[in-house]
Amino acid sequence: MDQALQHLVNGTVLGGTYALLGIGLTLIFGVMRVVNFTHGELYAFGAYMTYAFVSLLGVNFFAALALATLCGVALGALIELVLLRSMRKADIDSVMLVMIGASLVLQNGEMWAWGGVAKLVPNPFNGSPLVFGPVSVLPLRLFVLVVSAALLLGFWLMLDRTRAGVAMRATFQDPETAALMGVRIGWVNTATFAIGSGLAAAAGALLGPVFMVSPTMGDLVGLKAFAIVILGGLGSLPGATLGGFALGFVEEYAGGYLSTEYRDAFGFLLIILVLALKPQGLVPAKERIG
Repeated sequence: MDQALQHLVNGTVLGGTYALLGIGLTLIFGVMRVVNFTHGELYAFGAYMTYAFVSLLGVNFFAALALATLCGVALGALIELVLLRSMRKADIDSVMLVMIGASLVLQNGEMWAWGGVAKLVPNPFNGSPLVFGPVSVLPLRLFVLVVSAALLLGFWLMLDRTRAGVAMRATFQDPETAALMGVRIGWVNTATFAIGSGLAAAAGALLGPVFMVSPTMGDLVGLKAFAIVILGGLGSLPGATLGGFALGFVEEYAGGYLSTEYRDAFGFLLIILVLALKPQGLVPAKERIG
């Protein structure tokens, strides 16, 4: 039982960051109908920006996390303005090719800028675990959990209680009617891509200090982000949240009780099983926001 509780805590930490990735990708697809192949690289970008601010510029660790997230927002807005805005009426195949090309450019740019050697992001937290009864957790991981929860809560409040959130939900559900009601679809698309990119960068900024930072770290994470979206239900924001935590729990428990070597494979096996039983994903269409 003690081991199960420990895995529950670890899975919650991992699931929170996975949920950030899944929500960002789902938001972009739901509003813009764009398959964002740069999502994994934006995750890596957030991790590298944290490393740059802390290790190279001497910025306070907590400020570096915020700055890295803002850099992700800015890069996302730039990608939308430069690459996607002119292709709004292009076919989906052309947009996908452009996004794949952008992903390759970002990854090779990171390789050129930082080299192929993995980097360690310094952090101010003590390496001694905090003990809560039978459960122990590193202060850094607890911090990641708290910040992930705060970002998820902030996102849902923004979506539910702000004019920007209302415009996004309206565009999510019916872009033609939203445009007729005065919603500026172009700027909603830019804001959507920027926020989705910022969430990916935030996940990278949070997990970068936990793991090593490398130019290829976004490859598997990008695949997992798509897996989370499919698992939760394509176009479902609640489903992406649920799917992120489900994937985190499965990976943690499978790695703890079965095999750490194949923990990623168990996550994808979960997706196959869920889709075999429930093809629409964990959240049916009638329960979706969009």
